[in-house]
Amino acid sequence: MDIPRMGVPEKLAARMSMAEQHEYLRARFSRRSMIRGGAVTLGAVAGGAFVPGVTARAAVPAQRTAAVPAAATVDGSLVAPFGRHLAWGNDPRTEISVSWQVPVAVKKPFLRIGAHPWDLSHRIEAEVRTLYTPAGVGASGDHTQYYLHAELTHLRPGRTYYYGVGHQGFDPAAPHLLGTVGTFTTAPAHKAPFTFTAFGDEGVGYHGLANNSLLLGQNPAFHLHAGDIAYADPSGAGKTGDTGFDSRTWDSFLAQTESVAKQVPWMPAYGNHDMEAWYSPNGYGGEEARWNLPDNGPDKKNLPGVYSFVYGNTAVISLDANDISYEIPANLGISGGTQTKWLESRLKKFRASKDVDFIVVFFHHCAYCTSTAHASEGGVRQEWVPLFEKYTVDLVINGHNHQYERTDVIKAGKVAKKLPIGGTAYPETDGVVYVTAGAAGRSLYAFSAPDSYEGHEHETDSVASFVNTKDGKVNETVAWSRVRYLDYSFLRVDVSPAPTGRQATLKVSGIAETGARIDHFTVSRRAK
Repeated sequence: MDIPRMGVPEKLAARMSMAEQHEYLRARFSRRSMIRGGAVTLGAVAGGAFVPGVTARAAVPAQRTAAVPAAATVDGSLVAPFGRHLAWGNDPRTEISVSWQVPVAVKKPFLRIGAHPWDLSHRIEAEVRTLYTPAGVGASGDHTQYYLHAELTHLRPGRTYYYGVGHQGFDPAAPHLLGTVGTFTTAPAHKAPFTFTAFGDEGVGYHGLANNSLLLGQNPAFHLHAGDIAYADPSGAGKTGDTGFDSRTWDSFLAQTESVAKQVPWMPAYGNHDMEAWYSPNGYGGEEARWNLPDNGPDKKNLPGVYSFVYGNTAVISLDANDISYEIPANLGISGGTQTKWLESRLKKFRASKDVDFIVVFFHHCAYCTSTAHASEGGVRQEWVPLFEKYTVDLVINGHNHQYERTDVIKAGKVAKKLPIGGTAYPETDGVVYVTAGAAGRSLYAFSAPDSYEGHEHETDSVASFVNTKDGKVNETVAWSRVRYLDYSFLRVDVSPAPTGRQATLKVSGIAETGARIDHFTVSRRAK
């Protein structure tokens, strides 16, 4: 039988929204008897109490379709879990999700947890989310993925827990499997110094693996991934016509990142390459199978990657810039403005909170960047930048452009204060600093101006670039591009609280894949 290639005819696609393309493709494959079940099936198994004061609960399934093809289970002793990844719940002091993957269907998957590695007697059942990709959808072949999740609540702040994941035939408490046991540490109950890391655009490959190997050495409390996570969809257009789409890329990505993500909560925002149009009208059906993120965003149905959490004295907000992107409009306007309204309510709440000193916002498309590839996103400047300035956001982290670039302090689109390497910004009076940290692993882009980074500074006060607007690309010449580094790198942020009335600080460093520091600056704010 001829296998249809994934895609909508070009003339039709030009007139269709992402949701319309999704429905067309599902109908087409159904008519050809290619789908024996739904594109994505999310099944939930609720967990019960497993330790005094600590409970587990199953996340609410994001979407349900017809069942996937029936899968025969194999001897569980022959199947090892992989791809463990953690994520905070709504409150990092007491909530965390443990997620993992198995290559084939297994019976009775579960998680064990305890306060000591030799005591994993508390056991809960896991939630199973099955993701089926039929042959003919890109390059995936006929592929079923099994994602497992255990959502833990009522944990104790500042406590290290030991956990193992398994199923019938594979018990992490068995003596020969104790090497598979992992750990995580909840957020402290009070303000204390901590470090977090960030980057965007990793994908699968040597450079992503090299950056990951350096992340653990920073001892981060959590890691932010500013979109374009695995690149299973290489086109990044949010269209069903990408014949290169391969769901199996996620298997490799989760295995690659497990050394970090099994013990450091890995918090993603969604980028354009994360809109996998086959699975759901908004492109996020696959992501909802793989991740279990905080559910406090404005629109869980359309924007599952929008959420916030507070760790210590720092509030972190994840946004979905696909909703406001003029450059890649597959999901443009999907929230109907609710995301921006929610953002302002979050900013207002956090800025008024006596417990929050700093606000960090991360998302994919850049507010300010001079890359010759994507440069800046006009939708972000139009919708969100005024709010960042109104509520004096302390740091904005982006990906999308595969390089490192850091701005001066910006207000109203102009340089409010030059911020040299080693300098200090005071957002309460100065403005906002933006960092593009999109060099986690994918092939690098280019700058129109020379590199300028720590130890190799090249002052350039006028850089030619462009911004993507609703009318297309608009050229601009900017003065705010302070640091440019065209090689693989990531971001390290050291947070230091302070007594009320003293200066709390964010010490931000750009770290190259070699381990060398390429940039550093400080954001300082009077502690509450």
